[in-house]
Amino acid sequence: MLLSSQFLASPAFKLILLVCMVLQNSATVLVGRYTRASVTEDQLYVVNHLILVTELGKLLLSCAFEWYTTGGQLMNSVRTNIIDAPYDALKIMVPALLYLVQNSLLYVALSNLTAPIFQVTYQAKLVTTAAVSVLMLNRKYSFQQWVCLVLLSLGVAIVVLGEKDKKQETTAGEQSLTVGLLAVTIACFSSALAGVYFEKVVKAPAGIQSKRPPVSVWMRNIQLAFFTIVTASMKDVVSGGKPAGEENLPYFHGFTSWVWVLVCLQAGGGLLVAAVIKYADNVLKGLATGVSVCFATGVSTVLFQTPLSPQFSAGATMILVSVYFFSNPLKKGKKSQDTSQEMARTPSPGSGDHVLPK
Repeated sequence: MLLSSQFLASPAFKLILLVCMVLQNSATVLVGRYTRASVTEDQLYVVNHLILVTELGKLLLSCAFEWYTTGGQLMNSVRTNIIDAPYDALKIMVPALLYLVQNSLLYVALSNLTAPIFQVTYQAKLVTTAAVSVLMLNRKYSFQQWVCLVLLSLGVAIVVLGEKDKKQETTAGEQSLTVGLLAVTIACFSSALAGVYFEKVVKAPAGIQSKRPPVSVWMRNIQLAFFTIVTASMKDVVSGGKPAGEENLPYFHGFTSWVWVLVCLQAGGGLLVAAVIKYADNVLKGLATGVSVCFATGVSTVLFQTPLSPQFSAGATMILVSVYFFSNPLKKGKKSQDTSQEMARTPSPGSGDHVLPK
């Protein structure tokens, strides 16, 4: 083992994961925004091509990690978890399709929203995932968590209304607040459905599968990346490879050096979040989310001269406080300490899609 189990469980390693996740989340949004806003429309890359390349990178990285964790038995793992259990593997096609929709819409949102607005409004996925979790998993949330969800919704509303006061609907070819917000909204629901569905599949009774060892998170990443590649390829075939305005555009059209940086960030980000879920907890995930929003907002203000209104500051503060306290129960004394710790370990809404992020 290159890393000892003691180090993987240490606070130092968790701090490293926190810093890496903050940097990755912030850099992905900022670089994604830059690649969509810094070039003319005829020089933009095709989003579906970017997704295919990114998922290929995730597939290769996941295979490398699965090979390492199984002691070089990658092919045996593929045979056991895919070839000998095809129905279990096919279940991952549903979240793969939903994640493809989500990823496509996120780039539409980044083309029409500033980085701070995108970061803040996308936190609404916490609300959508909570609602879907209640319906599909019968999950129960505490009073504090429901209060946090309400405050988060109000915070998003304040930010959006503040932006509508500043912006007017733009003409075609320019940024459109309405299009960006609609894309974020649908992406939040796609993220919620994909994450909760995946969690339901993973936690379903094993039955015959109990004779096999549990499927590793890296194998799930392999399955998800593979089916996303298949789904995205079928999208190209069905559309004839010629979406509106993208006729005769070859693969890698518009792939500048910054786009390749974005590919690396997206490919590595999925595995990073998987590591956070495996070796850390939801408290770390909540902290990373809040810090990344603040960090990306600050960098966007400096680099892109993005103005921050009082409404944005107030709404963003409400959202960050809500996200933090959703995953960090208030301590109620020694008698309830064990209960609080158990609630902190309960998967928070959105954690399902972060196990295999897209």
